[in-house]
Amino acid sequence: MKIRILAVGTRMPAWVDAGANDYLRRLPAQFRTAIEEIRPVRRSAGAEARAVVEEGARILESLSRTDFAVALDVRGRSMSTEQLAQWLGERMRDGRDLAFIIGGADGLSQPCLARCELQWSLSPLTFPHGLVRVLLVEQLYRATSLLQGHPYHRA
Repeated sequence: MKIRILAVGTRMPAWVDAGANDYLRRLPAQFRTAIEEIRPVRRSAGAEARAVVEEGARILESLSRTDFAVALDVRGRSMSTEQLAQWLGERMRDGRDLAFIIGGADGLSQPCLARCELQWSLSPLTFPHGLVRVLLVEQLYRATSLLQGHPYHRA
């Protein structure tokens, strides 16, 4: 299964790259996972909506028509680690590649959200977008560990 993390934003702080890369290296080979950065649109006062639309178009261009797309959105469904592992196991059986989408500073466009088959909330808290990358990859690692029967997860 191929997993892509489409994340709006470039030039992340070193701690973001180090944290995400650490967990990417730990993921099992059957979960080929990569972070693909989407160039953000330059913001100007009053043009935030235009930026969201343009970033959404860039995201949609990056998706394959067969990808199972997941938007990370605070209004989305929350899952426990066990539920995530179960969901990931179901996706493995489906055989489709996954694309997790992390929007820009002002969120995801409506067409982008509509394309996604799942909207997932990591938490009702607001996180920096770089930290979301690290949290997402860590949770994927934790879920794959559960699927493989490793005692990584402790309640």
